[in-house]
Amino acid sequence: MTKDPLFILMALVMAGVVVILLFGIGSFARGGEFNRKYANKAMRWRIGAQFVAVLLILLFVYVRRGG
Repeated sequence: MTKDPLFILMALVMAGVVVILLFGIGSFARGGEFNRKYANKAMRWRIGAQFVAVLLILLFVYVRRGG
């Protein structure tokens, strides 16, 4: 399974979601002007990345079940 290109892409997108989430948490912790500037952008990027990740997970399950 780890050699499957769709699985690798799905794992990379999920790792990207984690990175964006950690950036958002870091901006909240930092506070001040940095938080005001980047918190909303980080939230939007996270939601978009999560949407793509969910679509890839559904595609992976569909393809592996014999769609």
